[in-house]
Amino acid sequence: MSLKDRFYTYIENLQNTITSKLEEVDGSGKFKEDLWKRAEGGGGRTRVIENGAVFEKGGVNISAVHGALPQSMQNYFGVEDADFFACGLSLVLHPKNPFVPTVHANWRYFEMYNKQGDIVDQWFGGGQDLTPYYLFEEDAKHFHAICKQACDAHDSTFYPQYKKRCDNYFWNAHRNEARGVGGLFFDYLKSTENMGMEDWYNFVTEVGDSFLDAYIPIVLKRKELDYNQKHRDWQEIRRGRYVEFNLVHDKGTLFGLKTNGRIESILMSLPPHVQWRYDHLPKKGSEEEKLIQVLKHPKDWV
Repeated sequence: MSLKDRFYTYIENLQNTITSKLEEVDGSGKFKEDLWKRAEGGGGRTRVIENGAVFEKGGVNISAVHGALPQSMQNYFGVEDADFFACGLSLVLHPKNPFVPTVHANWRYFEMYNKQGDIVDQWFGGGQDLTPYYLFEEDAKHFHAICKQACDAHDSTFYPQYKKRCDNYFWNAHRNEARGVGGLFFDYLKSTENMGMEDWYNFVTEVGDSFLDAYIPIVLKRKELDYNQKHRDWQEIRRGRYVEFNLVHDKGTLFGLKTNGRIESILMSLPPHVQWRYDHLPKKGSEEEKLIQVLKHPKDWV
């Protein structure tokens, strides 16, 4: 089986595993499945949960698309007249309780071909990151410890390298703050002297398999905590910053829009209830300000 077929089979199975576990944790919410086709080639399987007991909105989507590389992307990659194949799993979960963090994850594989159909480039990418509204340091430490464990199984240099890339990537430059407390981000993982594509496949799938261990214990610990309208208001204000990042900076969103991607799948990541308040600043010494200080100065959690 080709590498692309193996990886697509992997993300199909991972989608099933993750959505089943999330439904179990939620208790009442169920994922709605939407199968779709892309006119230019390929399609996907979108699964969305809304108005659950735990998850206010979330999506766990897989897709495999192919065809001629659009002109805008040819310019971006510096190639001419190329075809491509891209597949991946992308998920975002927005919990109802403000004490449960939002989480995002993505694992993907890309191939580029010449007109003879030969592979001229290929790479893996992905990662997972946590966006809390109230900072529980033990939660951030747990999430990062699982990320480090997955990385260390392959190379002890991976975690510090991809943790730093995550901090740099998920940075709202126009706000001068991080989107969340980070995790892992990697892209353009290509064959080298030390790591062949098979090695990268093993690494990326290990990170994918670690996701539930990184996130679910945090959800279980926080989902029953009492909260009030003040906490919800802060959650919705911070969700506004999440939206800003996705629409202004996120490469995946921009790639989807430029390749005539399915708009419902691309914008699935946006939360259902958001606020933008003029010049809103948290009170000095508050739990809300504590979060902001960490977002302005990313920490080493493990």
